[in-house]
Amino acid sequence: MFNLVLFGPPGSGKGTQSDHLVARYGLKHLSTGNLLRKEIADQTPLGLEAKRYIDAGQLVPDAVVIGMVGAYFDQNPDAAGFLFDGFPRTVAQAEALDELLSQRQTSIARVLALEVTEEELVKRLLNRGKTSGRTDDTDESVIRKRFSVYTQETSPVADYYQNKGKFQSIPGEGTVEGISEALCQAIDAVR
Repeated sequence: MFNLVLFGPPGSGKGTQSDHLVARYGLKHLSTGNLLRKEIADQTPLGLEAKRYIDAGQLVPDAVVIGMVGAYFDQNPDAAGFLFDGFPRTVAQAEALDELLSQRQTSIARVLALEVTEEELVKRLLNRGKTSGRTDDTDESVIRKRFSVYTQETSPVADYYQNKGKFQSIPGEGTVEGISEALCQAIDAVR
């Protein structure tokens, strides 16, 4: 099983690049946000537990998120591998994910981080906000705050995987095709 983590701040192109990588390598796309919404919509026990936290304005605990990831693995036993989109976000989540994968005799092969300047992200998100209907993409101060939170939360995760020799930065500015090719070269080097 070949497992990847794709990192990047909001607007870095994770969604676009995830689609390319999933198609090229036959991986299952695992976005914890999408997984959370599906579990809640399906009213699974984990989804109902997550909804209680969300309704109370709290973050969903790592244990619940990891439980959903484990359930997703179990639902896809024949997967060639998984592409984790923007997860894990904390060192505790990274450690829990590593343990979950270890129980299934697999691990993270590579963590690829799309590096994009703050100014480029602001431009991209403001443009996306014009068409997406997402209110968090229409206010520059909110966008800059999200970038700051991303940088603070994920830099320890980057260090965690760097210490394991699994972390690699990829320039996230340029053409979609050029960025995709850089990601594929990084993947092919460890496959």
